[in-house]
Amino acid sequence: MAAAVALVTVAACSNGSSAGPPAPVSPSGSVPGGTVTSSAAPTSAPPPSPTPTRTYPLSTTPQVIPAVRAHQAARGPGWKPGPGTGVVVAAKDEGALADEARLIAGELGIPYRGTAAAGPGDVSLALGGQGGSESYTLAVQGGRVRITGPGQAGVFYGTRTLKQSVRSTGAIPEGTVTDAPAKPRRGLMVDIARKYFTAGWIEARLREMADLKLNELGLHFSDDQGFRIASDSHPEVVSARHLSKAEVRRIVALAQSLHIAVVPEIDSPGHLGAVIDAHPDLQLVSATGRRPRGTVDISNPASAKIVDELLREYTGLFPGAYWHLGGDEYVALMSSNPEAAYPQLARAATAEYGPSGRVQDLATGWLNARAAVVRPTGKALRAWNDGFFTGGVTSAAEDLQVAYWTGAENGARTPTSYLSAGRKLINYNDKYLYYILGQPRGQTYPTGRRIYAEWTPLVLRGTTPVPARYDAQVLGGSFAVWCDLAGAQTEAQVADGIRMPLTATAQKLWDARQPRLSWEAFKGLAGRVR
Repeated sequence: MAAAVALVTVAACSNGSSAGPPAPVSPSGSVPGGTVTSSAAPTSAPPPSPTPTRTYPLSTTPQVIPAVRAHQAARGPGWKPGPGTGVVVAAKDEGALADEARLIAGELGIPYRGTAAAGPGDVSLALGGQGGSESYTLAVQGGRVRITGPGQAGVFYGTRTLKQSVRSTGAIPEGTVTDAPAKPRRGLMVDIARKYFTAGWIEARLREMADLKLNELGLHFSDDQGFRIASDSHPEVVSARHLSKAEVRRIVALAQSLHIAVVPEIDSPGHLGAVIDAHPDLQLVSATGRRPRGTVDISNPASAKIVDELLREYTGLFPGAYWHLGGDEYVALMSSNPEAAYPQLARAATAEYGPSGRVQDLATGWLNARAAVVRPTGKALRAWNDGFFTGGVTSAAEDLQVAYWTGAENGARTPTSYLSAGRKLINYNDKYLYYILGQPRGQTYPTGRRIYAEWTPLVLRGTTPVPARYDAQVLGGSFAVWCDLAGAQTEAQVADGIRMPLTATAQKLWDARQPRLSWEAFKGLAGRVR
């Protein structure tokens, strides 16, 4: 009598578990993802001995934010932390990657074993491979995870993907992730001048940013309402509530460990009210006696002297590769006739630039002179777009990048006017990326849904993207917190309010393509991974 022997495979779920019901046997004797042996043998012959096998469905893409750009699916159990798992680094890379290894080991609750050979169930980190410094490959195979990248930042981002996937599903699926950001500058800027934020709050934002693969924290620390970092050269300008230099060094050190650049900004020649409060002789006065708040008289050499002394002091405190010079909203240039309204500036302009010199030339000269103070440090320099002017005797230095935020200034220039001139831009689009405390002047808090659905780095002004041919000149973007009405929200309310808009911004800076997840699914995922 014939005996039919069916071998049933066990299917693995996408989170790496091997548990599951027996797979159904088809009439033909096959099992999806496996095989079934069926034979009719003479009763005198012994039945065949089945060889147990185990197969898995094709893996799914890791569930993380920002979404990985490419995942090669594979069949296998995936990986999850458990007894016997640990983190190791290649011996040649221990000096470079030990911190990243210790961090992810602690986050996953497994030991760091240094340069020991990778064993079953281990996570290994190593430098190597092709691509940019922020690219990485994460391979899950045979119960192990291997993360490699040409630079430390890329390997670090690979560990963020691993951490988030384990948070969202308990495991990371089998297969290979190949990932890299679409844009090199991906940031959050915080106005810590108008509102005092504690060092702990700033450090919490850094950790949040790191998990989202953001790499730039802007600190706007001087404005009309406050000057928030201790100064040795001019302690008289510093607000009562401020960050000590020790706190700043701690913030900078944490940022560096998380591969985040801190970008400081002393805004000038406008937004200097805290400096003018201590030095009223620097105040710009109009022909009618008007004293516009926060506006220094750039025809007065003393104005440049104090700003340059502050710049020299703080470029030493912030060793990073970037500096923001400000340059926006100089009130003299918001007048319909700056030369008539501020005759002392008009006289200084013609003295410096000849009979055709105008107040805008004097302001451009101011910006260039401040750039000359910072440039020897090797930092890349940027200024707000309304600090750049055309049609004058002089023009802004060619190496100044444009922090594009508005199209509402007098004589507003389109983003393409900067791009066609060869400028590089960073996107701070105030219609999508400005979170202004108290929602003054008809502003409303930005929503993550709108950023997720509509915004890309090419949408620099309003809702219309610039032509794709300029993509390489748009270096990235930054979500910005402005504290115009400082008391409108607490620190905790700000952190909660920017959570989803910042998450959506991070997604679109890493990959500007239409996201695969719906907004509701993306929001749900954010709740699991963060």
